Amino acid sequence: MKIFYFTATGNSLYVAKKFGGELYSIPKVLKSNQLSFEDKKIGIIFPCYGFAAPKIVREFVERVSLKSPYIFAILTYGNKIGNGPSWFTELAAQNNITIHYANSLLMIDNYLPIFDIDQQKLKNKNIEENLNSLLLDVAENKKHVPDGTVLYSVLTKGISHLEKVLPNFNSVKNFSINDKCNGCGTCAKVCPRDNISINKLIKNSKPVYGDECEFCLACINLCPQKSIKLKREKNPDARFRNDNITLREIIDSNS
Repeated sequence: MKIFYFTATGNSLYVAKKFGGELYSIPKVLKSNQLSFEDKKIGIIFPCYGFAAPKIVREFVERVSLKSPYIFAILTYGNKIGNGPSWFTELAAQNNITIHYANSLLMIDNYLPIFDIDQQKLKNKNIEENLNSLLLDVAENKKHVPDGTVLYSVLTKGISHLEKVLPNFNSVKNFSINDKCNGCGTCAKVCPRDNISINKLIKNSKPVYGDECEFCLACINLCPQKSIKLKREKNPDARFRNDNITLREIIDSNS
């Protein structure tokens, strides 16, 4: 079994590791020359952004060739999943990938503009129980794709429209870096888009952002000094990394 995953703060990587098999980082696949894969079973695991898939996952689906009699998709999310699984199934079909099973898993939400990580950690989301149910479904080759709703379809299109018409919506222009930054380069190492550069010739050089931000917030959540801030945050002192995943694992996945 081959599992393709995208992770920013560890949630989706944790789920991918639970499924086992051969793990493939989506950012790394896109940077490689190998874009054709085949196996008896293939999984795609990633966080849901705006009731849809992150840009990097969309790019993955558009570029790869996946051949398998059973392909499943698991979307991790922290609040509302909307039409995420059905939306992704349709996207995959448009790119000659048939999803036989699509489902979601409620986890800690790391979208800092809206959610307080400290409050998220206090909520009982039955992660292990629900994850075990997904593992069993896939082990039994269960086929299931939930139906979407018109309301969430409109919301998904609305969020996509906002990203196009509002230049500062989910943009690096919302980021600021304070004097706690020591130029360690962790932000650059965890960035799945290689969108952050550090001038190593200058002591305590602050990170410089390019124009390819995924807005996954890995750089902010994983900064050891908590020196990267957003203009709008629910709790500026709260940050998140899945307790079961190390910083090194996230760096290895994205750099």
